[in-house]
Amino acid sequence: MKKFIQRFFSFPEDSFFIFGPRGTGKSTWLKKTFPDAYRVDLLDDRTFRNHIAHPERIKQIVKANPGIKRYIIDEVQKAPALLDSIHSLIEEYKTHQFILTGSSARKLRRGGVNLLAGRALLTHFHPFMAAELGTGFSLDEALKNGLLPLIVSAKVPGKTLETYIALYLKEEVKEEGLVRDVGAFARFLEVISFSHGSVLNLSNIARECHVSRKIVENYLSIIEDLLLGYKLPVFTKRARRSMTTQPKFYLFDAGVYNHLRPRGPLDSPDEIGGMALEGLVLQHLKAWCDYSGNQVVCYFWRTRGGSEVDFVLYGEHHFYALEVKNAKQIHPKSLRSIKAFLCDYPEASAILLYRGTEKLVVDGICCWPVDDFLLQLKPGDQIWDRV
Repeated sequence: MKKFIQRFFSFPEDSFFIFGPRGTGKSTWLKKTFPDAYRVDLLDDRTFRNHIAHPERIKQIVKANPGIKRYIIDEVQKAPALLDSIHSLIEEYKTHQFILTGSSARKLRRGGVNLLAGRALLTHFHPFMAAELGTGFSLDEALKNGLLPLIVSAKVPGKTLETYIALYLKEEVKEEGLVRDVGAFARFLEVISFSHGSVLNLSNIARECHVSRKIVENYLSIIEDLLLGYKLPVFTKRARRSMTTQPKFYLFDAGVYNHLRPRGPLDSPDEIGGMALEGLVLQHLKAWCDYSGNQVVCYFWRTRGGSEVDFVLYGEHHFYALEVKNAKQIHPKSLRSIKAFLCDYPEASAILLYRGTEKLVVDGICCWPVDDFLLQLKPGDQIWDRV
């Protein structure tokens, strides 16, 4: 029997959506946390057919079970029509809680559904954080295979990861009819992996994929809607310099990036490893932001002159600049961009993360071993309090 690993996700008392890519452990967490809840699993073919043909069926179930106060509808995006009935139930049954999981909001939006008009809170579920795994966390393993619970618990992680990508192409893309040419979309996934951690150039991507820019824009929106990747905006608040305007792109998990990224004689392992490390840090920061509930937004900072800081966390009580270096030693040039940022924003706290083993303060900047930082990063804690 597999050991259940406690997650940092905190659930609200009201009804809520819980969105996250497949394999992040949403269903496992819900079964463990709410064993007595009534569960409607729309991945089950028979259940799906019953509810898609009769959206009012959920109302009949609730009325027939007055003793049950909590209902879980798994993968609700497969049957958007259910939301009208659930909206009505939330209004009628004030003491009940309805939990709706999803791995994509695309069909909900395309169907004109407004996510229950705010009647249910919107939450997000992420791959494991290092601190959730504790002593089971390995930085090298995380960079290689990622932190999806489905992959972490697999006997053959690499093969399972390959199957995971194929499953997304088959079930989420092909069967849902999101694209006409699945082969072209699969090539796009490989090409977009070269943009992981980089500013997007859609024209170049279109040329590499031999499709139009408009198709690439559509493919990118599918990636975002399936929660497989996201854009990171530029931090421009009170900018004193001329800033770039284009966002950077990241795949949601370091293992997914590592698996998708093609390799050849001209590819530098250090460069690929550096992008994987950067993405691993970002997926932790995004989980920390979502799980902390602090209304903190993650950005990056880049001037037209070439100075760049990998991540900026900004919120009412948070202002951090973080630079990630895939190196075991700290060189003076590694601190240049973060020093430039601090000149413009002296209110910020700065951290440089690197592959060394000692926590240091260099020129007033905290330099922290990245694996130790990730293990210390927990929702609700101030990042700077642990420096």
